[in-house]
Amino acid sequence: MSTKAPNPVDKYVGSRVRMRRIMLGMSQEKLGEALGLTFQQVQKYEKGTNRVGASRIQQISEILQVPVSFLFEGGPSGTAGAEGFAEGTSPAYVSDFLATSEGLALTRAFTRITDAKLRRSIVELVEQIAAREAPDKR
Repeated sequence: MSTKAPNPVDKYVGSRVRMRRIMLGMSQEKLGEALGLTFQQVQKYEKGTNRVGASRIQQISEILQVPVSFLFEGGPSGTAGAEGFAEGTSPAYVSDFLATSEGLALTRAFTRITDAKLRRSIVELVEQIAAREAPDKR
């Protein structure tokens, strides 16, 4: 029996569910309870192994306190040849970074800094560190 690879849209939506769940500090178990599912089912949704139906997407968006569109923002297009028409989509590396625990922790901490000059200094510091790490990739 052949195993079918997850659909890219299903994987993307699952990663957005995971990212938002983690941003809220919610466990897979808590999300599963709110949905009437096991944490294993939530895991499958987050990995894109199982597709999420329309009514379930609506339910998840309400629990995670985001509009349904949030789960699809910046994701792969279902329409062939529509890539050039997407407006305001962020590059994949941004959502990949935000899906990590480090990315979320850094984002949470950074957004709590209210001093604009300090925030700019932090960005400059990180840019300098990154430039030293890979000087040939500027």
